[in-house]
Amino acid sequence: MQKLATTKRAGRQSVIMDKGTALLYPATVAGPKESLGPLSTFFDRHCKDNIMNEKSFEKAECHMMEEACHLSLSKAGLTPEEVDYFIAGDLLNQIISASYCSRRLSIPYYGIYGACSTLTESMALGSKMIEGGFARHILVATSSHNCSAERQYRYPTEYGHQNPGYSQWTVTGAGALLLGAAGDGPRVESITTGKVVDAEIKDPFALGTAMAPAAADTIYNHFVDLERDPSYYNLIVTGDLGAMGKKLNEDILARNGFNIAPLYTDCGVMIYYPHQKVNAGGSGCACSALVFLGYFYKKMLDRELRRVLLVATGALHSPTSVMQGESIPAVAHAVSLEI
Repeated sequence: MQKLATTKRAGRQSVIMDKGTALLYPATVAGPKESLGPLSTFFDRHCKDNIMNEKSFEKAECHMMEEACHLSLSKAGLTPEEVDYFIAGDLLNQIISASYCSRRLSIPYYGIYGACSTLTESMALGSKMIEGGFARHILVATSSHNCSAERQYRYPTEYGHQNPGYSQWTVTGAGALLLGAAGDGPRVESITTGKVVDAEIKDPFALGTAMAPAAADTIYNHFVDLERDPSYYNLIVTGDLGAMGKKLNEDILARNGFNIAPLYTDCGVMIYYPHQKVNAGGSGCACSALVFLGYFYKKMLDRELRRVLLVATGALHSPTSVMQGESIPAVAHAVSLEI
């Protein structure tokens, strides 16, 4: 096999950026339940109800993504014509929220599906495009809606199904962000692309348990590839493992020689109060989008956090695969951010 003359690769799964793409002008739109949570003041917009004057939950989700995208562009003082690419995805079949949002933006579009790992997947792909000189500005976005996701993956909310205590609540919200070659925001220092890991979990309510091994695998390989210890970071944060998945992730990494517990948290654990009755915590594409783009981004701008490892996790099943008795494979992508 011919070797590259120069390479930015580090180990098997990671790359180190030369200049680092800047994360700029994040925008967040939060649903009604999320707007009552502990991080409410860090979100840009708040929705009063789940339908948002639309005719369906799916249209409401698209509405949120459009609003987040336009808000990010407005903060940047850019028009859609000044953006080179739009990279987005969501949870719905054929990623309709992202695609329908894109038809209005009219920006060259890459639709991606990584389930709840979409935020870091889009950041990773966009950062590589900018680092390679293929773009100046890239808009990335993701969204999820509790009612549209429940209707697709489990039961319509009108059915009144009682979820088990280890289940998680799909976050209603959307987040958007501009990636640029220059700017004052946190920069992508390195990227670790995850492998699909299947823990043979078949319960569609046990997503934190299904995704935790994939998160642990990516974090482990990030440390090995870059020859780093967890103490290199001020914070390690996963996207939406919830309380059970978070503990399992910690245990797997500890058994493999990495104790991340002192500096580790999960967005799904943070986004709701315990009294909001979300069982094991939050999940969905918007979980990491709201918590990172709303809360942790500001912490980095204020220099309270200088090095953050953001690891978004996704369960890669479908309603059909679950009904056919298939297990739930998962993936996690990590971006190392510095300011």
